[in-house]
Amino acid sequence: MTIGTLIVRNLRRHLLRVTMTALGIATVILAFNLIVTTVRAWYAGVEAAVPNRLITRHAASLSIHLPLAYRDRIAGLDGVTGITYANWFGGVYRDAKGFFPQFAVEPASFLDLHAELSVREDERQAFLSDRRGCLIGRRLATLYGWKVGDVIALKGTLYPGDWEFVVRGIYQGATSTTDETWMLLRWDYMNERRQLIDPDRAGTVGWYVVRLADPVRAGTLSAAIDAEFANSMAETRTETEQAFQMGFVAMSGAIISALKVLAIALNGITLLVLANTLVMAVRERTKELAVLRTLGFRPSHLAALVTGEALLIAGLGSLLGIALTIPANALYAEMVGAKLGNFFQHMNLYPSTVLLSASVTLGIAVCASAIPIGAVLRRHVAYDLRHVG
Repeated sequence: MTIGTLIVRNLRRHLLRVTMTALGIATVILAFNLIVTTVRAWYAGVEAAVPNRLITRHAASLSIHLPLAYRDRIAGLDGVTGITYANWFGGVYRDAKGFFPQFAVEPASFLDLHAELSVREDERQAFLSDRRGCLIGRRLATLYGWKVGDVIALKGTLYPGDWEFVVRGIYQGATSTTDETWMLLRWDYMNERRQLIDPDRAGTVGWYVVRLADPVRAGTLSAAIDAEFANSMAETRTETEQAFQMGFVAMSGAIISALKVLAIALNGITLLVLANTLVMAVRERTKELAVLRTLGFRPSHLAALVTGEALLIAGLGSLLGIALTIPANALYAEMVGAKLGNFFQHMNLYPSTVLLSASVTLGIAVCASAIPIGAVLRRHVAYDLRHVG
């Protein structure tokens, strides 16, 4: 009889207890996978950042605009191969719940620098030729049922009034992490209206997007851009696109940190549940384990026996948890997408997430087995042989 045979037979003694423990572990794995998926979706914008792009904004706040005249001065710096600019528009569709990202951009240069936004050539040209035209992402078009030629009416918040834009194209992301919920409208059209309703900010931009010839020079060129406008009326802060995206993520850092703590707490629950099951199983077999020691079983054999039981239970729970996660994540993504699709766009279950949950659970199984193993090895054989219970 092998150690493996003993492990299987011991677990078959209390199938109900083993099953309930495995179900508990499966539930924890399900919750853990959904939490990790949520956190990864929140950081999707950071992961999608292009390394050869910099963002230049006002040093004090993103809400303070920069002069349009900065464009040519930045473009003339050594190492800059392209530049564009954008403004946050801030309109709402129908009601306050109809919120999605809207950017007023210089169309030709913006699409040139953002090659990850894939749009048909005829739709691109239609956008370039229509001042009231706009481009929308595929996910946004699906969410509201929009198609090319539709008119989108927005209620201005930053720039009050009723605005109407004609859908001239629908872009798709070149990669799975590309944001497909943007609405791109033309900066020149917005600026015309802004000259009437907000003349103080007419001719200004929210931020510049700068393309580099060499991403390695990002730090040097960032310092050069900021030095160019040092001690001016509108000093700048330049950082990589990834750092810029991280600034937005950090605004909700407390929520994300809470989710991470919850994930750790769930693993702690797994440890306690599994350790409790093993302790009960070992206590019930106190006399049997003593007999095995008298027959020549070494401490390493007993440790392997207990650890094997822990790994088998954890393995069963992991398989069941992963099997539950696949359909549950699809339902979860649909529910989140309907309510918070603009913030959590890529609720994808990655293989690395599944592998992480399974690996952590198996590691916890090894840690949980240490408690009963220590109890067994500390006990006296003669005393345990007289054990009744």
